[in-house]
Amino acid sequence: MLFHFSMNPIKTATVIALMTMLGASGAQAQDGGTLAKIKASGSITYGYRESSFGFSYIDGGPRPIGYSIDICNRIVEAIKTDLKMLNIEVKYQGVTSGNRIPLVENGTVDIECGSTTNLVERQKSVAFSPDIFRYNVRTLVKANSPINSIADLQGKIVATTAGTTSYRLLREANRGKNLEVTNLAGKDHSDSFLLVVNGRADAFILDDILLAGQIANSQNPKDYKIVGESLRTENQSLMFRKDDPQFKAIVDRVVSGMMKSGEMDLLYKKWFMSPIPPKGININYPMNAETREAFKNPSSKGI
Repeated sequence: MLFHFSMNPIKTATVIALMTMLGASGAQAQDGGTLAKIKASGSITYGYRESSFGFSYIDGGPRPIGYSIDICNRIVEAIKTDLKMLNIEVKYQGVTSGNRIPLVENGTVDIECGSTTNLVERQKSVAFSPDIFRYNVRTLVKANSPINSIADLQGKIVATTAGTTSYRLLREANRGKNLEVTNLAGKDHSDSFLLVVNGRADAFILDDILLAGQIANSQNPKDYKIVGESLRTENQSLMFRKDDPQFKAIVDRVVSGMMKSGEMDLLYKKWFMSPIPPKGININYPMNAETREAFKNPSSKGI
């Protein structure tokens, strides 16, 4: 595209200089990574989930809440200290299983405070904190369902959430067993759960802690149960920009410090072993051995 400058030469020079300065400022912020971006803008953007009950969800208030959100808030406090900033505005961007990684990659989201599994294959695109939770992928069904194992899913309709690993794990577990199922994908966990509630699906496969949250938050929790063997133990972490060692260093320091100090245990009890907003529901999910090991030996290795 060609531009014709017909304005006063002095004004033209001023405009060009201003454009150059702005471009340089943006490039420096980008080259300096997330911390430079936060310093320049005075803000940080969280990615959050609308229905990962206990972790990151909307309770009817002005902003999302949950275990993952609280951990991100502690990271922001550390960033304030490191950058010597009195205030950092927290902005919020809703994400789904399908768009969360692209939104982190393109800079729309600075840190995803949701419920994402740390997979080695995802590390090609994004980076992760030490695991903040470990859980097993299992199956939710109605309480009166005859389904009690993966084998019982033969010929059934199975709900999974788009963008999750659940259906792939089911296929991998089924190798050589000739299990035939029909998959229905919900756009988020609540949508997938509703497929079972409304009878459109016979089962819903997901992380057992998220399934427990859906049950606890339903109108009739006794109408549902979690059954069957684990398809895999998965590691949940916070997600952020790849190749940003300065930002990762702060995230790792804060998360590991919370684990070693016992603060993470307190957060766990707050969100998974106590009544939580908006209905005062208790998910009542005692800490498993896998999560206790994650707190004892912090790692962002992935699976």
